[in-house]
Amino acid sequence: MRAAWYEKNGEARDVLFVRELPTPEAGPGEVRVKIHSSGVNPSDVKSRRNRPIHDPRIVPHSDAGGVIDQVGPGVSKERLGERVWLWNAQYQRPFGTAAQYVALPQAQAVALPEHVDFDGAACMGIPGLTAFEAVRRCGDIAGKTVLVIGAASAVGHYAAQMATLKGARVLGTVSSEAKAAHARAAGVKDTINYKTESVAERVKELTGGRGADAIIDMDFSTTTDLVRDGALAPHGTVACFGSNRVEPPQIPFRLCLTTSLSLQFFLVYDLTPAEREVALKGLSELLTSGKLKHAIGARFALNDIVAAHEAVEQGKVLGNVVIDLLSV
Repeated sequence: MRAAWYEKNGEARDVLFVRELPTPEAGPGEVRVKIHSSGVNPSDVKSRRNRPIHDPRIVPHSDAGGVIDQVGPGVSKERLGERVWLWNAQYQRPFGTAAQYVALPQAQAVALPEHVDFDGAACMGIPGLTAFEAVRRCGDIAGKTVLVIGAASAVGHYAAQMATLKGARVLGTVSSEAKAAHARAAGVKDTINYKTESVAERVKELTGGRGADAIIDMDFSTTTDLVRDGALAPHGTVACFGSNRVEPPQIPFRLCLTTSLSLQFFLVYDLTPAEREVALKGLSELLTSGKLKHAIGARFALNDIVAAHEAVEQGKVLGNVVIDLLSV
């Protein structure tokens, strides 16, 4: 089979290449999936650049959409031919979805509704599950205000939709008018350009001075300033899944205590079994309902995986970046 891999960390054009690898076989409890579309996420390019490598080669990417073409011992043959979306394919293992085939535990291949295409499927593992878990951790948000940091990002676009479907009024930060339009298409009522406006002041203005009831946060290093400046209402929640810097956060303890703030951190790769079950069930229901919009910003052939990684790193694509494995 054709596959992309790297053997050392570095820039995409220096370390990524596409060649032949043996086609994997499904082991006990596993399914083999013929990949149609592989999602490229920011975490994939960060892993290629920085994450320590403990295997001879790494086939990147955790997300994909495809069709089960082989089942291992202990897996029902009824799953043969099933359309699926994949999660955590390359988490703590060297063989991800930037290949024509992947074998993985059958629980990581989730049934895909017929009306959802494989590009949309390739966006579910990291962006979809992260958005679902972030919204879930905000609690009951019906009739409340939710601020989505990075509302035009892949996760932000899904989070805005999910929060809107739960009855929230969604505000979102963006960095351009094009991204504002993209966010509004996902249900964001008011966008705030963080490059030209004070986000905290604008949030307070839009909420009558109270602040948002919840913040869905992709960059804790800057959101701490927003919380300190009153962008989060008393008894509010921050659901955080990332930070651009790892220095100790500067949120005054007294502020957190006297306003009863809740800080929720999570790593989507490492949800508890109970959390994972809820997220998979909830996301599957949303997919079945047909209410989720999938924004595919760019598609690349496998041979152009370097360009795909560079597109994600540059951050100029509106929507998700996917690799078409049927066009190698």
